[in-house]
Amino acid sequence: QVQLVESGGGLVQAGGSLRLSCAASGLTFSTYAMGWFRQAPGKERELVAAISRSGGDTYDADSVKGRFTVSRDNAKNTVYLEMNNLKPEDTAVYYCARIIYGSWATIGSWGQGTQVTVSS
Repeated sequence: QVQLVESGGGLVQAGGSLRLSCAASGLTFSTYAMGWFRQAPGKERELVAAISRSGGDTYDADSVKGRFTVSRDNAKNTVYLEMNNLKPEDTAVYYCARIIYGSWATIGSWGQGTQVTVSS
């Protein structure tokens, strides 16, 4: 049974930083590209960042480019999202998911997400 468990969210002031983690189990982690998504109240879920199976290729949405960095540790079955210079508009629940790199289609179920709240 595949499980994705996100952690690291919290309340932070604008300009602050957070590091999210997504621990995966029940799968061969290194065979999947991974994506970070977020969903703000009243808005659709959107892709924030993605990373290929090896970690050699990454994608950042324009809204987070230069501020967020996605990385992974295949030995630890974990993908990370380093978030710097956070803005109030980054407030959302953040999720990780398996994806098809390039099409950004998701595979399988989602984790429970982790709440990120940025105060102005």
